[in-house]
Formats: sequence, C-alpha cells, structure tokens
Amino acid sequence: MAYTSRFDHAVHFASSMHRKQTRKGTDVPYITHLLGVAAIVGDSGGTESQVIAALLHDVVEDQVENHPNIVNEIQERFGKDVLDMVLACSDTVTHPKPPWKERKSTYIKHIQDADDNDPALLISLADKFYNGLTLLRDAKLEGPALFDRFKATPQQSAWYYQALAEAFASKHWPTPTQKALSDHYSTLSQELGKLFSSW
Repeated sequence: MAYTSRFDHAVHFASSMHRKQTRKGTDVPYITHLLGVAAIVGDSGGTESQVIAALLHDVVEDQVENHPNIVNEIQERFGKDVLDMVLACSDTVTHPKPPWKERKSTYIKHIQDADDNDPALLISLADKFYNGLTLLRDAKLEGPALFDRFKATPQQSAWYYQALAEAFASKHWPTPTQKALSDHYSTLSQELGKLFSSW
C-alpha cells in the first residue's frame, strides 16, 4: 500500500529542518541518512508512522536549540504517536548536550528497558545499523584518522555498538525480518569491534 501525503509532508519537513546539516566530516547532506534509515524501517515492515518517525528521528535532538517549539510542531503536524517515537530515539533533548558517555549509557539503558512492542525500537535499530554500515565503510577507507570527526574514541565506539547489539538481541522482535535485522546488526558490531580493537 502506498504511503499517504502525510509521508510526503514528512520528507519535506525533514529536508527543511536539516537543510544546512551534513554528515560529520563530510559534504554529504544529512537528509541522506534520514532517508536511509526510513528505507530500512519501511523495508523491515514498519508502518507509515514508523517510517515518518524515522525521517524525523533527529529533528528534536539537532534542532531544539534553534526551534524551541519543535516538539509541539511535530505533534501538531504528525501526531503524538510519531512524536513519542522521535523522542524515544533522541539521546538528548537539551542543549548543550550532556557528555558523550553519559548520553550513550542513558540511551543503552532506554533500549534495555523498552517494551518489546515499542514501535520506536525498529527505528533505533535501523538508525544504528545505517550508522554502523557507513562507519565500517569509512573506517576501512580512512583508518584511525576517521575518529578525528567524532567525540568518541574507537574503543568507546566499539563498546557502544556492542552494548546496543546486546540490548537489541535481547528483544523478542515481532517479525522474522526485524529479528534478522537485529542479527545483522550484531554481526556488524562484532566486525567494528575487531577492527577498532586493532587500532
């Protein structure tokens, strides 16, 4: 079944909110990440609301400083179900952001404590899977210099990806496709850990 005009509106809204952003250390428009995560969610059986939340999953975290009414705006435009998923996928909604380790530890605990049927889990998994794929690609191309872009060290990143993989693996995913995505993420996190431990 085709997506509705609500999806079209979400694409436009996400593009406008992130128009000036690029992926860290690159010239790649940030919207490419959001479209990639949304595609994984949709391809894994996500609902239209989940796909829309995937498109918007970084809006609050990245834009709340410049758009203080962004939370209300998302709810008005797309509904409380989408807003709840977006907030669940945000590792902070405050600025300045808390320290990296604090934010990531809180996010891991959120995934661990989330109900198996929480619709935001699929978006979180898709987000981390997409990030892991691009991180592994760039790590093989650039080596340790890649981490000049990030606040985390290679060892910290390995810890974060592995801890998330364990949290996702503990869930009872609603479909075989989503379970397979979690399994692929576990394999990906192991590959990242092996590479980063050698640096």
